[in-house]
Parts: sequence; C-alpha cells; structure tokens
Amino acid sequence: MSDTTASKPTTRANADYDLGTPIPSDAPGLRQGLTSYGDAHFSLFLRKVFIKALGYSEDALSRPIIGIVNTYSSFNPCHANIPQLLDAVKRGVQLAGGLAIDFPTISLHESFSSPTSMYLRNLMSMDTEEMVRAQPCDAVVLIGGCDKTVPAQLMGGLSANKPILHLVTGPMMPGSHRGVRIGACTDCRNNWAKYRAGTIDIEDISAINEELAPTAGTCGVMGTASTMACILVGLGLMPFNGASAPAVSSTRLRIAEETGKNAVEACQKLEERRPQTILSKESFLNAITVLQAIGGSTNAIVHLMAIIGRHPGVAGHITLDTIDEIGRKTPLLVDLKPSGENYMTDFHNTGGMLALLKELKPLLHLDALTVTGRTLGQEMASAHYDPVPRGLSCIQPFGSPLYPASSLVVLRGNIAPGGAIMKASASKEKRLLRHTGKAVVFAGSADLGRRIDDPDLDVDPDSVLVLQNIGPVGNPGMPEAGLIPIPRKLAEKGVMDMLRLSDGRMSGTAGGTICLHISPEAADPASTLGILQSGDVITLDVEDRRIHVDISDEEVARRVEARKGVLLSEGSTAPWATREGMRGYRGLYMREVLQAEQGADFDFLTAEGPKR
Repeated sequence: MSDTTASKPTTRANADYDLGTPIPSDAPGLRQGLTSYGDAHFSLFLRKVFIKALGYSEDALSRPIIGIVNTYSSFNPCHANIPQLLDAVKRGVQLAGGLAIDFPTISLHESFSSPTSMYLRNLMSMDTEEMVRAQPCDAVVLIGGCDKTVPAQLMGGLSANKPILHLVTGPMMPGSHRGVRIGACTDCRNNWAKYRAGTIDIEDISAINEELAPTAGTCGVMGTASTMACILVGLGLMPFNGASAPAVSSTRLRIAEETGKNAVEACQKLEERRPQTILSKESFLNAITVLQAIGGSTNAIVHLMAIIGRHPGVAGHITLDTIDEIGRKTPLLVDLKPSGENYMTDFHNTGGMLALLKELKPLLHLDALTVTGRTLGQEMASAHYDPVPRGLSCIQPFGSPLYPASSLVVLRGNIAPGGAIMKASASKEKRLLRHTGKAVVFAGSADLGRRIDDPDLDVDPDSVLVLQNIGPVGNPGMPEAGLIPIPRKLAEKGVMDMLRLSDGRMSGTAGGTICLHISPEAADPASTLGILQSGDVITLDVEDRRIHVDISDEEVARRVEARKGVLLSEGSTAPWATREGMRGYRGLYMREVLQAEQGADFDFLTAEGPKR
C-alpha cells in the first residue's frame, strides 16, 4: 500500500450529525435552542465546534447543562464572595453528574447605581430572562444578593420558565464601635441621624464608617436583601438555611454545593420543576406571611407585586389588599433591626427560617410545592432541627410576639387611591400611627435639600413632611429618599421621628413613621399627592388604614385641573410630558413603567402583556 493510500484513523460516528434523524424541538442539553441558520444539524455542529475550543469532551457535552448566573462585579461588595460560590456550585453539579457553565448578567449594587438600582431592576430582569432563554441550559442557578438582584432574577427566571434555583450571597457579619455591635445599614442611618443632630462628632462618624460593613455580603439586618432571601425560602425556591448563613461562612459554601446538586436533580423532571408550575397562589401567600412575620422591607412589597405580575396563573389573584389581610393575622416574631435589635447572624444562630416557619405553621399552606418537588410541609418534617432556648433566641413564640399583627400595612384615602405602604412596626413614635398635622411640602429631592435644614422653615414636631415627585416616573426608579431627614433644628432638640409621606421608597434597613409608594405618584397630572400644599391638614389612622387630606373633593378637582394645565402645556419640562420624546433605556423606562401597586414593572413584561 502506498503512503498516499494509508488508512484514515477510525472515529465513532456521531449521531448528532446524522442528517436522517431530526433534532427534536424540545431536545435537552446542548441540543436545545439552536441558533437559527436554517439547518439544525449544522447549527449543532457549529455549536460543538466552538464549545470544544474550551476543551469539553463529548461525554461532558452529553450531560445535563446547568447554567450559573454570575453577578460578580468589583462595584458590588455584596457579591464579593461569588467566585467561591461559583466553585462550590460547580462542584455540586459535577458530583451529581451534570455540566456546569457560568455566564454573566448585569450586577446591581444599591450604592453604585445612579439614579438608583431600582431604575435598573427591570433591565436586569430582561437581561436574565433573555440569557436564560437563549442559552442551552436545562436548569439555572441564579446567584444574587444585593437588594434588586434577587427580585430581578426571579422576575426574569419566572418569565423564561426554565427550572431555576436561587442562591444568595448571604449577610455580612456585624462590626463594632466602642464595644457596641453595629452593622449596615440600619446603623448607617441611625448614626448619620445622630451626626446631623450633633450628638456624635466627625471623628466618631469617620470611625463608624470603617466598621459598618466589615465583611463581604449583604446588609446584616432585615433590609431588602435579607427580606428577599427569606421570601425565597417562603416561596420554596431555596433551602431553609439559605437565607441566613453568613456570606463568609463555610455553611454558605455547602449551601452552594447543595444548590448545584439540586439543579441536576431538577433536570430529571423538567416540566414539574418549572417555576410557573412550582409557584402557586399558596406559595405567594406563604411568602407574604413570612414578610409580615419578619417585619420585612417595604421594598419587598413592590418587588412581590412585580413578581406576581409575571406569573400567568397568579397575576390578578393577589393584590395589595391581600398583603394587608395576611398582615392582620400574622404577628411580628423576628427581633431584628430595624423593627428590633438583632442582626442576621443572630437569626441564623437561633434556627433561621426553619425555626420561624415552625412558629408560623398554623398560618402556612404546607401543601405548596418547593423546588425539590416535595411540599413545604414535607421539607419541614424531614429537616433536622435543634431548638434554641427561648432566652437565647431572637425568634419570639407565636403567642408572645414583638408586635401583635400588621407589621406592614396598606393605606388608602384621597391622597392614595391606588394605595400606599407603611412599616408600622418600625415606627419610632407609635403615637404617630394615629396623627393629624399640617403639611410641609417639598416639590422634589432638590427642593428638600435646599430647605430641610433652613432655620426659618415653618415646621414643628407635629408637622407632616411631604416629599413629591420621587415616584417611578417623577424620579426614575423611585429612589430611597422616602426617609425624609428630620429638620436639623428639630433633631437638635431630640426629635427622633415625624410622620413623613412620599411616592418614593426607603431602604429596608430604615425605620420611622413613614408612608411610602403613594399611588398615583405626584408626577401624574391626576395625582392628589401632586396638588398638596404646605398648610394642608393631613390625617393618618393606621388602624383604619386611612391616609387623608382634609380638603373637599371639589377643591381637589380644582387643583388637579389647574395643575394639568401647567404640566401638559406646550413646552412643559415635566417628566410626564417629556417622556414620549426620550431616547434609550431612560425613554423606555419612563414610558413603560407601571405604578407601585403593580410592582413598577414594565407594562410589556407582565404575564398579561402590553395594555396600550
């Protein structure tokens, strides 16, 4: 035989290239969602050409593919431990026989997003949805943590409807100043208020700044990040200890490994593990019960309404009124800042979510499914539990709560016909929960900054501070400016709390008698909030769930019509008028964002789809 006719090396024929065998449209693994070239076999051939550049074998590529959403960013200290979590998730996936492939999405941090991370939440949800949908993943582990990342991921994952498993980065450890534990971010605000009032000096506030966030992880109190983590457990989408294990603990890494293993198991019954199948109305009722019992962040309400709006089987069946109804029968049990005194590390050490759910058992729907395919009741019954002595626990007994009911309340009235939110349990002056006072109105954040510390400001401790135009459209993203600072001349006299109203949000780590998310927002030409004037008499009655301005319907109508003439006039610079001509993402946001009671989602992203 001549050299030119030497036999070729033998290779095993690959069935993926058999042109006579169609590739099913619902094929799993690498064969799903093929790029559109007009030839499915060529699409798969080309996909394998490029993935093999990374060194994968045919054996590896034949396994269930678990996508891991990587939200690491050097601008996001809450996510600083994600490289270690990625390694642990991959270990769990591979031990269970899967192939783990991570990919990036947008990462949001509250303090590094202008004008606010909430402005970018919907964009992150779109990024998550489309990347999960576009790439060949059988199941996806969503690694999030900082406030808006978790709701964005759940919104996107729910819409994409592939099996999703959540893993949060976990809370940071507390620091210490002068022998007193401190931690982000309730103590950020409390100490800043003391600094403004002159009770601590610039050296103290500088030293405190070094200790408030001593490790990686999310805020170590019951802020929005911790609240959303607890809600994920209530929804059945995360292990019991997944909400509270510290970011820097070995437990957090073992949870990550377990999540990877569970993701591979989810691939065995794909249709049963899709989030639209797992999550039911009862799942969300459990989550709302958890929210009320932990005294969670008010931000969680706007996020939950957006998440619910993405679920075709639940949207419209749960409203703000549902949240209030559940609150009336749910006691506040968790003694954590800002409603209590402790930190997430204390919550974890006293049993975390499993201990809380055992106290809440009479109120829970135990037949709700979890991401494991078992019910919540089954998971609770099989979980190992070591009770902590009552005297050492920051979780109160069901019959001896910190606050009897309605930690978070929904208010309505002529100021807020679409609804408003208040965390009643975080009020620092409970007498203010039933209060009447004269309004001191600020037209926006800039006006507030100019006048709040003016010595000549006409304000007293019984005044009602009103901040307009920080709603979804008025100040894109509803900034966390609802915690209106106490005027300095009052703070210096020891005033710690006042009734405050706005269409914006406040940090979940903040406290006070603060009415938020007023709808319709002030930027809406038809808004009552927008026509409030200094001197108007405002009444809050939390027990009656009422927020009201004492002016006649006729006067409201007159003011609204007069204001419309200004806001909608030719040449108006008001956001409601100028948004139609805005370009880019800001224009999309301004035109499509819904009001707070609908989750401030985009109209076209809801399960129902665009309504205009």
